[in-house]
Amino acid sequence: MSAPGHPQPQIWVDADACPVAIKEILFRAAERAQVQVTLVANQWLRTPPSRFIRALQVQGGYDVADSAIVERLHPGDLVVTQDIPLAARVIEKGGIAVNPRGERYTPDNIAERLSMRNFMEELRGAGVQTGGPSSFHARDRQAFASQLDRWLAQRPTP
Repeated sequence: MSAPGHPQPQIWVDADACPVAIKEILFRAAERAQVQVTLVANQWLRTPPSRFIRALQVQGGYDVADSAIVERLHPGDLVVTQDIPLAARVIEKGGIAVNPRGERYTPDNIAERLSMRNFMEELRGAGVQTGGPSSFHARDRQAFASQLDRWLAQRPTP
């Protein structure tokens, strides 16, 4: 049971770049576990009718969706994002950050991820072709579903 004044842990999704397969896993989990899932994006998003699923549309602009998530986040909430700077902000605020491939960002690995991201950005800025992320596979969906199940099992129930 959560303490009075502390809302139930919920899930925030940095939805602009979140794969459809991951959103579908989250929609099913919202109903099954009765957990609030909020998709945050700078565009209108279609969501299934559910009292546990909502979409929050924010203004376009650099980091607007990220800031909207961090402002509303409570310690223990789960944030699904591929955005490493957002993941760092989530961890700082006591949230849990997982990417759509099921990799959990931690205080131990976030600094390394940030420096690698900055290094790759410098290479791209210098005109080096760095390639994009690898394709999204069934094993990525499975890894994400496993992380989600772990978080759901550990959260306090009402």
